[in-house]
Amino acid sequence: MTDRKAELAANLAQVEERIASACAAAGRKREEVTLIVVTKTYPASDVRYLHELGVRQVAENRDQDAAPKAAACADLSLTWHFVGQLQTNKVRSVVSYADVVQSVDRTKLVTALSTAAGRDGRETGCLIQVALDAESGERGERGGVAPDGVEELAAAVESAPGLRLRGLMTVAPLAGPFAGRQRAAFDRLMEISSRLRGNHPAANMVSAGMSADLEDAVAAGATHVRVGTAVLGVRPGLG
Repeated sequence: MTDRKAELAANLAQVEERIASACAAAGRKREEVTLIVVTKTYPASDVRYLHELGVRQVAENRDQDAAPKAAACADLSLTWHFVGQLQTNKVRSVVSYADVVQSVDRTKLVTALSTAAGRDGRETGCLIQVALDAESGERGERGGVAPDGVEELAAAVESAPGLRLRGLMTVAPLAGPFAGRQRAAFDRLMEISSRLRGNHPAANMVSAGMSADLEDAVAAGATHVRVGTAVLGVRPGLG
């Protein structure tokens, strides 16, 4: 085993222990929470090591990094998630490799995703990104739609050819009433998810929590956590 693979294995084991402990503390089964490893800024070789170590779900946030990496790992059995703010001019590329787009936050993006998915003959899973720092009708600092805009956007996704509404995603906000209150933020997301599932029962995926706050997300009820630094290490500078 290479030094890098051994490092990733040790880090994965620590993250697995954290998730398992958080599930136990919350009275949840370990299999209720799926780990998505965020591989942004790291090379395709790391993705290959992660696959060898049992990881099957990976995430990226920049198409210019993700597209060549996904192509280089096309022979691997992986589910690719796109988690960054997405411009419509990048949609066709993203749809070519992403199984799930977690950052759907406006109807213009829904239309573009549906067109691209139809052109490629793909079904693209979509999560509505909820901005807990946004006022009514606004977008958040880090993307996302205000809570009162979720249902309208969910209906647009559900009626769009080539798209499948999977659930919700959030990033713990840096401003607003939930700043520094990750558990409260994730509890609020779960309330919104419960309401969404009243009209869209299959939209049961809740993506929340990262390296620093995954325990809060698991305690609140998240089904997926997105972990980068705790697995791959402190990210290199982007220059």
